[in-house]
Amino acid sequence: MKTQATSQDVARLAGVSQSAVSRCFTAGASVSEAMRDKVQEAARKLGYQPNAHARSLITGRSRIIGLVLSHIENLFYPAVLEQLAQRLQQDGYHLLIFISDGHNADDLVGEILQYKVDGIVLGATTLSSALAQRCADASIPVVLFNRIMAAGSAGSVSSVRSDNLGGGREIARFLVAGGHRRIAYLAGREDSSTNLERERGFREGLAEAGQRIYARAIGNYDVLQARQATRDLFAQAEQRPDAVFVASDQMAIAVLDTLRHELGLAVPQQVSVVGFDNVPQAAWESYALTTFEQPVQPMVEATVELLQSYLRGGAMPNTRNIVIAGQLVLRGSCQNRHQESTT
Repeated sequence: MKTQATSQDVARLAGVSQSAVSRCFTAGASVSEAMRDKVQEAARKLGYQPNAHARSLITGRSRIIGLVLSHIENLFYPAVLEQLAQRLQQDGYHLLIFISDGHNADDLVGEILQYKVDGIVLGATTLSSALAQRCADASIPVVLFNRIMAAGSAGSVSSVRSDNLGGGREIARFLVAGGHRRIAYLAGREDSSTNLERERGFREGLAEAGQRIYARAIGNYDVLQARQATRDLFAQAEQRPDAVFVASDQMAIAVLDTLRHELGLAVPQQVSVVGFDNVPQAAWESYALTTFEQPVQPMVEATVELLQSYLRGGAMPNTRNIVIAGQLVLRGSCQNRHQESTT
């Protein structure tokens, strides 16, 4: 049986130290191109392949980040997953993905801890105060992505989210400035921090203009429920809204399809629709959805930086809640009622 080459063998052939070999096979490590070429050439001649598991036993680092996602069907999260995986790979880390079927990730996070991950990212889900403390006790940093811990939670973890509050407020101002007077809101999950903040900002923006939400329905970030909510909101022709802010693009696309193809209403001529996320499908010509963009790349960068602040220093970081500004993206699903009335 052929004996496998070791890092010591590579170091001897390349005429470098074993630590230099290790750096050459560690993503993001500081090493010159000449050194890297010399080591990789020696490794090629010897047929050497680094052993990630053995390295983790030596360093105490698995270089694995656990990611928990729920509502993976939401069009926003595939883009997040792709960018987060690519960004972590640049630093030599990899994702171990778990899918949660509930709003709370306690059961899955308990399982993830068995894999000796270096950190945990929770997307569209949260965890209990008790489990947050358990992660802290195990020196495992946790970052909530697009969520925050419930108010009054005994435990706390860091979070990264877009400016949901400011986004809701800006959408309200935009619709009011466009001459809309019967503005509805289609909510996501009522107990989620994203929905709570978006609706709060929306109400505040309407209140500035002396308005309030004209009608309200709940879609729970679900396509089928969003369709039914649309039917409910527009059931009475004489009282139907002239605009609707939908708490996510996933639901807003369902709203557009229902309005146009089932209820026979023209968008934006009869009703304006605004979403939240700016998923790739929002730009498709058939939808042309006006929406508030969640800036995925800056959010991912902030998430990785929070994790790295611990991984570099070896001490649990102070809890931080990072809010990243987004922007309203104007497309064809909204119409200015003032302009309409003057034509």
